[in-house]
Amino acid sequence: MGNKKGIIAEFKEFVLRGNVVDLAVGVIIGAAFQAIVNSLVKDIISPLIGVITGGVDFTNKFVLLYAAPQGADVSTLQAAQALGPVFAYGSFITAVINFLIMASVIFMMIKVINSLRGKKQQAEPAAPTDKECPYCFSRINVSATRCPNCTSQLNGQPETAQED
Repeated sequence: MGNKKGIIAEFKEFVLRGNVVDLAVGVIIGAAFQAIVNSLVKDIISPLIGVITGGVDFTNKFVLLYAAPQGADVSTLQAAQALGPVFAYGSFITAVINFLIMASVIFMMIKVINSLRGKKQQAEPAAPTDKECPYCFSRINVSATRCPNCTSQLNGQPETAQED
């Protein structure tokens, strides 16, 4: 019985840990965002592309990998697949086009979100690890008090020399 309480307490601690909760929130928001992007692509962008390209539809482009029986209807991909294997290159082309459209939409949405945020995420520059010796101009460790190349005494401040 005491072991079960330990497992329950351990599970509760695991679930309530910050990164698990953050991950759950991210997945939920990601699913909602996916619905928005899917609707934008399906309901707005794809119809516009259909009008521009004259209604070209690649989904029913395929090559039969079998001899179709006489009189069999193989005018659609589903009918051809019901009779045997097909090389459905049109479905692949459609998937690639949908991916490119979705990637473009997501890219544009992220750009808009970043511009609304008003700042670009930039990495903090790393603290310098070396400096230049004011006497011989060689690169030395930033905490050096004497140059290992010319043996000049440094005053501990970068880029300046101590008067002798």
